[in-house]
Amino acid sequence: MTRNVKFIAFLTASLAALCLALTPARADDAATARLVIESQINAFLSDDMATAYSFAAPSIKRIYPDENRFFDMVKRGYQPVYRPGNFAFGRSKAAADGSGIVQEVIIQAPDGEDWTALYSLERQPDGSFKINGVQMIKAAAPQT
Repeated sequence: MTRNVKFIAFLTASLAALCLALTPARADDAATARLVIESQINAFLSDDMATAYSFAAPSIKRIYPDENRFFDMVKRGYQPVYRPGNFAFGRSKAAADGSGIVQEVIIQAPDGEDWTALYSLERQPDGSFKINGVQMIKAAAPQT
């Protein structure tokens, strides 16, 4: 088994385990999560570092303690999120304990490639949601 096949198998198993631990999100929580994600993407498109950073969860802010570092990380590693062409929301799932949501976002990168971004949002003590991670999965090439 090649490294890529092993990685894909691991990734698939991990995603399956994650989905089993999740239940469909309540409509109001899903709408709130989508608003947070859309607001952050709009802040990236406007190069509004402070607003984009404000949607990051405390765990992300510990890793990137200032908005410049955070913004640089997104520009370097998450180009489809930083400068999306089109994007659309897919499925959303809530953690069984209500602690967060995973929201699927289909994104077209600046180079035209399609990606699925799995946003993980955690509920804050005040009830709001903050983004605590994004997993990028490149869409498979269409079969011809």
